[in-house]
Amino acid sequence: MEYRWRYADGVGADVPGPDLAFGDQTEAEDWLSANWPDLLDGGIDEVTLVHDGKPVYGPMGLHPPTAT
Repeated sequence: MEYRWRYADGVGADVPGPDLAFGDQTEAEDWLSANWPDLLDGGIDEVTLVHDGKPVYGPMGLHPPTAT
């Protein structure tokens, strides 16, 4: 019973990223909140939260919204 992040590029193709397991959703989300800029710099454009191999939510883009 673990949570993991699945990583993708700008066209939705899976890309490698940190292979970390979290005990609960809050722990996974806290880690992402602290590390999303590094993921973006590493070529990861979006993430999906997965629990025991099933998507919880996502894909969620890491790019900040642009002003109009």
